[in-house]
Order: sequence, then structure tokens, then C-alpha cells
Amino acid sequence: MSGWWDDVVTRVTPSSAVTLDARTVTLALAAALAVVAVPPLWRVLRVVVTLVHELGHAVVGILCGRRFTGFVLRADMSGEAVTVGAARGAGRVATTWAGYPAPGIVGAVLVLAAAHGWAAPVLTAVGVLLVVVAIRVRSFYTGLALVAVLAGVAALWWWRDDARSAAVLLGVGAVLVLGAWRHLGAVAGSPRGSDPAVLAALTRVPGWLWVFSFGLVLAGATWVAWRQVAEVGLALPW
Repeated sequence: MSGWWDDVVTRVTPSSAVTLDARTVTLALAAALAVVAVPPLWRVLRVVVTLVHELGHAVVGILCGRRFTGFVLRADMSGEAVTVGAARGAGRVATTWAGYPAPGIVGAVLVLAAAHGWAAPVLTAVGVLLVVVAIRVRSFYTGLALVAVLAGVAALWWWRDDARSAAVLLGVGAVLVLGAWRHLGAVAGSPRGSDPAVLAALTRVPGWLWVFSFGLVLAGATWVAWRQVAEVGLALPW
């Protein structure tokens, strides 16, 4: 038992010995830009942004006293998280609002974790969260996507290599921050049924103001992430 527990503790403990270098930062950011900008890559990997979006709804809903009953991810970048509670009120508004800022906030946290040696505990927390929410999966595609993400997290966690984990977290964090902006651009017109449209119906505040509030949070998350990157610098050829 002690050996098993020691293995777990080893894989959860932060490391102050890992520092990002300019080459790692450059490669991670280049990979993130490719994922978001190259259509074939984006079509496959954008589901990670949608997953964080829907779990943002779920987590805030639970914190507001609502009951999380399930979520669905779709291949067209859309998704749905269902929470049960009052049809109106601050809890419903906060739950609905949380989706679009969530990828940017989580992305900034991942970049911070990568820069400060906290990849191991963050991977542990993400793995535990994914296992917990697995019982709320409501479609085959959602389950497939969740298993794929969980497998990647588990592999990084088990075969711990702090430098590799930091590089992966940095890249994923950048994808989430950049992908959050791309998602925001897609919803900026506030089509019927979108989160801004629902928020407008709940509060009578125009949808464009809700989109603006998402943008403010994403701008803050982007600034936090960029500060970490700027401290290391980029390995550019000029």
C-alpha cells in the first residue's frame, strides 16, 4: 500500500526544477496556432474547446446550486450541458454565461501551471474531474472524445516527465485561449438559441453586451497567458 501511495504522491507533487525555454515556447505556440488556423486540424481538435465550454456551464451551475444531469458534444463544434434548477435568476444567468469564458480562463491556468512547475497537480485535478463527469456523458461521440482526452491526461500523469508535461500544457493552454476567441467570433452575431441570445432573454440585456463581457474576460486571460510567454521569449530566426 505504501508503495502505491508513494507512486501517487510522486505524480502529484509540483516540481520547481522545470523551466520553459524559448524553443519549447515557440514550438508550443506554433502548434497551437496550427490547430486553430488549419481547418482539418481544427475540425478534429476543436472538441477540446467545446468540452471545456460545456464543463464551464456544468461547474458554475453546480456552484450556483443547480444539478448537473448530463452533457453532449457534437462534431460541428456545438454542445450542450444540462443543469436543473430555477428557470430564471442569478444562478441560471451565471451558469449560462460561464461557457464562453471557460476555455480562455482554463487555458491561462494551464499556461501558468506549465510556467511554474505545477503540471503534475493540474494533470491530476483534470484527470479526476474527467472521471467524475464521465457518468454524465449522453452520447457516443461525447464518450469517445472524453476517453481520448482522459487517455492523454492519464498517459502524461503516469509516465511523468515534467518538461514534456509542461510543454503539452503550454500548447493545450494556448489552443484553449486561441480557440476561445474563435468560438467567440462564431457566436458574435448572437444567433437564436446561442448563449448570448439566452442571456438576453433572461435579463433583457442586449446579446452584444454579453458577447462584449466574454471578450473582456478572454482579453484578461490572454494577457495573463502572454505575460508568461513573454517572460521566456520566443526562439525566432531573426
